[in-house]
This record gives sequence, structure tokens and C-alpha cells, in this order.
Amino acid sequence: MNEYFRIFLVLPVAILVAFPATTYAADGHSQEGTSVEVLTRGLNHLGLTVNDLQKSTAFFTKTLGWQMVGGYPEYPSKFVTDGEIFLTLWQVSDPSSAIEFNRKTNVGLHHLALTVSTREALDVLHERFLKTEGVVIEFAPELNGGGPTVHMMIREPSGNRLEFAYNPPRE
Repeated sequence: MNEYFRIFLVLPVAILVAFPATTYAADGHSQEGTSVEVLTRGLNHLGLTVNDLQKSTAFFTKTLGWQMVGGYPEYPSKFVTDGEIFLTLWQVSDPSSAIEFNRKTNVGLHHLALTVSTREALDVLHERFLKTEGVVIEFAPELNGGGPTVHMMIREPSGNRLEFAYNPPRE
């Protein structure tokens, strides 16, 4: 059995054991030990607000190789996918008055973490980012904590933080 497949079978059970479901009464107090049926099934899509729809779309399609699969001209947006995750890129109405997100002082998306299939792919992306106008590299590929995951963090041309992570197979 593929190791990743095995992890995806075992990990949810381990999470359920480690973090038992808690329900809450109408007054907001928890009712320990009671469980609630999980009614969601993963991520449908993620919407990112961007200040430059053209540059951010080009980043995802030309730099990352994703496909553009739609959008709305009346509420300027583009839909992009890597075949696994689907993003909606929404243009702010007035880029000159847009307020940049501060991950330490604002509530919102801290960052989006994307998995890469190999360490070499992570290095290829790093080289592409060095050559892509508007990309800010917060840190180059490095061990995450003590490893074994290797990751890097960037800001795409509109300033959204993206993490790219390689998780080597466990032996």
C-alpha cells in the first residue's frame, strides 16, 4: 500500500482519538464527551483577494503552471487550479486604497500552504520565484523545525503569503 495512502487512512483516525469531538450548548459551554457528525468533506475552494488580478493570475498560471478555468468579468475574478486545489482570485475594487494584510494584527488567512511532490520541485520553484517580478521570498527552502519537512515561504505579486512544503516519505 502506498505510504501516503496509508497515512491518509490512519491519520484521520489518530486525529479523532487525539482530539475527540466536542459539541456546544446554546449558551456556548462545551459538552465534553459528546460527539457530533462531521458534515464537511474537505476544501471546495479558497478565495484570495488580490490587488493585481493580471499579475496574480500570471503567477499561478505561468510560474506555477496552473490552469485558468473561469472567472467573472462583472466582479473581476479568475479561477485557477492545479488539478487538486481550486482558487478564486478576486480583484479589489480600488488597488490604490487596498490595505495590506498583516498576519500579526489582522484576522484572516495567515498563509496558504501547498504541497510539492519532491525536494527537487521545491528547488525548481525557488529558482522560478527568484526570476518572477513581484514575488517576495520570505525564506528559501529550509527544514521546518527539526525536519524532515522542507519548506519555503513567499508572497505572490499581490502580497498573499504562500508556503511550499515537501514532506519526504517516512521509512
